[in-house]
Amino acid sequence: MSKELGYVLVTPYTLRKSRTGGVLGRLLSTTGLDLVAARMFGPSIELVKRYAEIIRNDKDIWPEIRELLPEYIERELAPDADGQCHRVLMFLFEGENAVRKIRDAVGGFGDSIESSDSIRGTYGDFIKAHDGSVTYFEPAVLAGPSTDAVKEVLGLWSEFSETDGGILDHAIRLADEEDVQKTLAIIKPDNFTFPNSRPGNILDLFSRSGLRLIGAKLHRMSLAEALEFYGPVQPVLREKLGGIAVKRGCKALAEEFGFEMPEEVKDALADTLGPAFGDNQFYSIMNFMTGWWAPDVCADDTLIEGKVRCLVLVYAGENAVEKIRTILGPTDPSKALPGSVRKEYGTDIMVNAAHASDSPENALREIGIVKVEADTIKRWYDQYFK
Repeated sequence: MSKELGYVLVTPYTLRKSRTGGVLGRLLSTTGLDLVAARMFGPSIELVKRYAEIIRNDKDIWPEIRELLPEYIERELAPDADGQCHRVLMFLFEGENAVRKIRDAVGGFGDSIESSDSIRGTYGDFIKAHDGSVTYFEPAVLAGPSTDAVKEVLGLWSEFSETDGGILDHAIRLADEEDVQKTLAIIKPDNFTFPNSRPGNILDLFSRSGLRLIGAKLHRMSLAEALEFYGPVQPVLREKLGGIAVKRGCKALAEEFGFEMPEEVKDALADTLGPAFGDNQFYSIMNFMTGWWAPDVCADDTLIEGKVRCLVLVYAGENAVEKIRTILGPTDPSKALPGSVRKEYGTDIMVNAAHASDSPENALREIGIVKVEADTIKRWYDQYFK
């Protein structure tokens, strides 16, 4: 059976309540689908109206919901009276029977009544009074009921992806905007080796910061990007790891030949083995983040996107850098506190689950390198439907 493309829109309410991690974790672990794109939207009034009209005309949607849902979309997704846009996060998933699997994981609107085996059962509400009138309605997420609906909705949102999507700097109100920082977090490739809830669980841990998620991108880092991103650590690795390599090398030689290595041997190793070992560790980091071994790739191919995926997130708020790094924990997971991302999900110094910027200046630099603003939704729509 051929693969399909499906979407999920995380509603502004679900984002405000920091339930996005739970939603993503449920989708990944129950559907077995591959997450292939993520983008934050601040829908314009035109996008909202056209989306609501698609829902009104979709005969595959239960009639009662077909009446409620457009009203909800126009009320909750459209900018407010002051022009403040609301955040909507789009996830794209790929795999066999993607549309049906997403629909099953999301569940029906009635699932919110004494049910928790679906996303809407856990996070949504569809409450009626004794006379049958609906008193409260919150779908938690929005998804296409059929492949035709997916094509139509994705066609619309891809049309607005450049203008309404990206990093939403002005989509949230914060108490003291003078102290607002932006920071970058990356959920690393080791969390995407197979469909599982770890990316969602890590997202959920980051939500404890109280910061606002204002940008997201499913990214495949190229070697050129990795070199720019991690380039500043290469001389550090040469210096710090080089000394370790020389010490180990001299110890091994002494054990092999039965005498202490003279200073000229140590100096020679410091000039050769040390930098080589540091570079090898640097290439290992790049390989982990891109899937490519840099020395084997010709210069013309360094711009090709990587073989592995990561989820790039942009957060905003007061002391954003410090808050995310505290939740992340130190580079070495063995030294991290219980409850931190790296203690819970890290393996070693390199395979340590996630990255976070160490300063506001580096955050801006890193956001630019991985191009969080860049649209990937239209690319996937074109690949499947054009």
